[in-house]
Amino acid sequence: MILRDIERSTRQQLDEIELDRFKWAVGQAYDRVPFYKERFDTVGLRPHHIKSLEDIKHVPFTTKNDLRNNYPFGMLAVAMDDVVRIHASSGTTGKSIVTGYTHNDIQMWSEVMARSLASAGIHRGDVLQNAYDYGLFTGGLGVHYGAEMLGAAVIPLSGGNTQKQLLFMQDFGSTALTCTPSYALFLIETAKEMGMERSALRLRVGLFGAEPWTEGMRQEIEERLGIDALDIYGLCEIIGPGVSVECLEGKNGLHVYEDHFLPEVIDTQTLLPVVPGEKGELVITTLTKEAMPLIRYRTGDITALHIDPCVCGRTMVRMEKVMGRTDDMLIIRGMNVFPSQIESIILRIDGLEPYYQLIVDKKGPLDTLEVQIEVNAQMPFDNIRMLEVLEAKIAEQIEDHLDVKAQVTLLPPRVIDRGEDGKMVRVIDRRKKR
Repeated sequence: MILRDIERSTRQQLDEIELDRFKWAVGQAYDRVPFYKERFDTVGLRPHHIKSLEDIKHVPFTTKNDLRNNYPFGMLAVAMDDVVRIHASSGTTGKSIVTGYTHNDIQMWSEVMARSLASAGIHRGDVLQNAYDYGLFTGGLGVHYGAEMLGAAVIPLSGGNTQKQLLFMQDFGSTALTCTPSYALFLIETAKEMGMERSALRLRVGLFGAEPWTEGMRQEIEERLGIDALDIYGLCEIIGPGVSVECLEGKNGLHVYEDHFLPEVIDTQTLLPVVPGEKGELVITTLTKEAMPLIRYRTGDITALHIDPCVCGRTMVRMEKVMGRTDDMLIIRGMNVFPSQIESIILRIDGLEPYYQLIVDKKGPLDTLEVQIEVNAQMPFDNIRMLEVLEAKIAEQIEDHLDVKAQVTLLPPRVIDRGEDGKMVRVIDRRKKR
């Protein structure tokens, strides 16, 4: 069920599996999805032209706008009679991104999620507290089905109700936690306010995803919860969570399940593939999905791929933790800045909490950046001189590392909205409203 053997296949074996399934996926898309037939015909591509994995460079990309333009079901490759599940993105900026699943798709998704949880050391007998939202968002149900396939006991609490989350975590003896990393920090903070000691919890491991997070945040979560914190990656368009995951042994990249998802990284300017280890935009092709195959889908996520085997023995390609998205990248006075880069600086400085917001605005023709950060409860907030010195130190480090001038404003604890839905708003770009 977990197919551990395939995760240790040779590169040649994996390439053969990927090529065979890539041919099938291109044929499925061409024969059954009018959008793909028109797109491929435009460039003179037919499924029989695919002879090797190198031929992928001749295949057009699919973008999020393509999915929106075919809303809701124009990208389906099967009849609605064969669709057993529909998920969708939140659609905060325009139409939602809709994806459908056949019964086989749900089984495949459950399998890769079971493999993901097993990579984190979760097993039958564990009690998994699932604090990802259930509903159209794929996180909750994706984890749920995978955990049940693995044989773990699932507590389907979804997001929010934070005090109840902690009480159940204590009373039910939860050993594994799944949620966004920012919600994990919120749980930690709430537990402290409730006077709940870490020793009251049996948590051993957490799988955190749905937003970029840094090594510094991993260290923060691990130290304050006393667990192993692992990254998991996925997106609604492809399948949901379970595209890739870190392993307990390595924590040095997320293993991509190449038997189901073919990854590439491209240069965002030239759109050409980059060499292993070089950062760029992640592109994914689904290899086994029936209802809605996606060919060379531009995810917008910035990462790098590594082909050397992991210490755990798995041989599948590993992707670095996502450092941000192409549409999250801020351009400030011509410099490219990702929130995760500033977060890395913040988490290296004593006295600060991992709660911050970037306020981007304009003063005349020039961009301005204000970084608002909470201090911890031990910081004497009435010591104005100490705060000014610390603000200057942070601003200096931001300029030294990112070549961007920033105004740093330190705030008392519990000022920045925590985002009970599991995700904090990291960037407020007021330039877009002018």
